[in-house]
Amino acid sequence: MNLDDPVTHTPTAIERIGDTGIRILWSDGQTTQWTAQQLRDVCPCATCREKRGKLHGDATSDASAKTPPSRPLGLPVLSAAEAQPTRIEGMQPVGTYAYNIAFSDGHHSGLFTFARLRRDEE
Repeated sequence: MNLDDPVTHTPTAIERIGDTGIRILWSDGQTTQWTAQQLRDVCPCATCREKRGKLHGDATSDASAKTPPSRPLGLPVLSAAEAQPTRIEGMQPVGTYAYNIAFSDGHHSGLFTFARLRRDEE
């Protein structure tokens, strides 16, 4: 989505589904549902995109394309917050095109555009 383009559909209501999900009602009557973990897994911030790229072995430069990605040794160590089911702690509107979502693991830097939340950007 180009930030200069008008937003076609806007959220009219956001409802909690239990402790770990949300339902978004849109101006055209469409409804989308997300679990907190689904949103956390597709966080669009630079840190999360880079982390996903390393996990999937995506090359970030020509030099790294020549060397196979190294595999992490052992199991990752999770903090106490990361070991708990992911919850949405808060959502703040950003302008008229996105929401900033704060998660229970302390992460709060991703901007989720309306198009992404509608699943139009997947």
